[in-house]
Amino acid sequence: MLCQVITVITGQSSYLGLFWGMSKWLATLTGETQGKLLRLLRRSRQTITGLAEAVGLTDNAVRLHISALRRDGFVEDVGTMRDTGGKPARLYGLSREGEELFPKAYAQVLQALVEESMRRDGRERTVELLRAIGSRLAASAPRAGDVKHRVQAAAAALRGLGADVDIQRTSEGWRLRGYGCPLAAVSAETPEVCELAKALVEEITGAAVTECCERGEGDNPRCAFAIAD
Repeated sequence: MLCQVITVITGQSSYLGLFWGMSKWLATLTGETQGKLLRLLRRSRQTITGLAEAVGLTDNAVRLHISALRRDGFVEDVGTMRDTGGKPARLYGLSREGEELFPKAYAQVLQALVEESMRRDGRERTVELLRAIGSRLAASAPRAGDVKHRVQAAAAALRGLGADVDIQRTSEGWRLRGYGCPLAAVSAETPEVCELAKALVEEITGAAVTECCERGEGDNPRCAFAIAD
């Protein structure tokens, strides 16, 4: 199965173009110098002096950059180096949040998996699988209270996945309106993945849910779910 997924991914030049195009993302987000420092720390733990030598800056300049990256949670203290011939030097490393700054193949792999599943098992079985994943993601969400509180809990769960959603009261119940989509890189081409989020909302609210996501041509996908009272 893994070999088949790799074949699917490597056979899609658009996926590879997207992945390599993201290589400039880190420098755009943090600045060129901080991007270089993060890449060095991703390879190994480093001292200020070691980083300064690698990027051609003074220790003080690098220390300012590292302080900013520590403040943002991307870099952390990981120990000391004692064999420096003098005062022990502090070692820095990439934090888990820092690692997440680097491009990941999550979207490409997910889309390839969904497409491969539909090819092998059909759309119905694939949707069943996606809905099962959505229900599983909802397992830890609170279910207490009235419909309003459960809708709020569903909105919080979607936000936890990266969605930006508002709660709206309607004449027929409630509506979760999204501004963007946490699965936008996949849902635009494979709308079946929206069933995952729909099942999550159904599981938490215990109500009938209608998926009404916006996927207009040329527009970024937006999540939307109508929830009956």
